[in-house]
Amino acid sequence: MVATGFGAGYSPVAPGTAGSLVGLALFWPLSRLSAAVQVTALVAVSFIGVAAATDLAQRLGLHDPGLVVVDEVAGIWASLLFVPWSAATAAVGFLLFRVMDVVKPYPARQLESLPRGWGIMADDLMAGLYANLTLRLIRMAWPLP
Repeated sequence: MVATGFGAGYSPVAPGTAGSLVGLALFWPLSRLSAAVQVTALVAVSFIGVAAATDLAQRLGLHDPGLVVVDEVAGIWASLLFVPWSAATAAVGFLLFRVMDVVKPYPARQLESLPRGWGIMADDLMAGLYANLTLRLIRMAWPLP
């Protein structure tokens, strides 16, 4: 359940996007809590995600199975950390994360080569960091509601 984002990874179309949507829904209640709680939750999900991703990837005999989307959950959370929550910031953060997750700017793609679940998780966390920084720049240029 953890590795597949409560089953989102079984989506026949765009499981990564489905996992990101689950992550967005799960972050919404977190967005009302302190930054310390949000960071703690992200760290916890990341470590639990590494273990779950490692286990499922080993059982399937694949390096990074598309079924594993807990990395998208953690990545979208990283995209929205320390950013005031609104429908607009959530939507823009979601779109930016999906773009960064697909494009995987340096060094995100290289992080995929880390062993086991670390490679599965790390590239999406880096994509989330890039999305977060880009979202902050956008908010400086065009304040979002």
